[in-house]
Amino acid sequence: MEEDYKIIDHYLMIRLPEEIDHHSCSVICRRADHMMLDNSVSHIVFDFSDTKFMDSSGIGVLAGRYRKISCFGGKVYVIHANRRIRRILEMSGIGDIVEMIDQEEKIEKQ
Repeated sequence: MEEDYKIIDHYLMIRLPEEIDHHSCSVICRRADHMMLDNSVSHIVFDFSDTKFMDSSGIGVLAGRYRKISCFGGKVYVIHANRRIRRILEMSGIGDIVEMIDQEEKIEKQ
């Protein structure tokens, strides 16, 4: 799981698991918060490449990390989300506070 969390140019890159539920969310939150505190992180990128299922607790992960990083002017990005995951994010309203990036788009360096 260590390789699923990387710091690249002040971005915390998190590759999410196949299923995001209550149990996996507690692990994701703990690890992400630890890395944010221990490293010089300006932004967070959640990579949904492997994710097939997400319940409402996944929305909480994104919203919680957004609250923490936005206090310092940072942003949260979502990449490689399939149509089902994008729909969940948009319906929940989380799409209004995080930036969803399509594969052909690039994350602007701040």
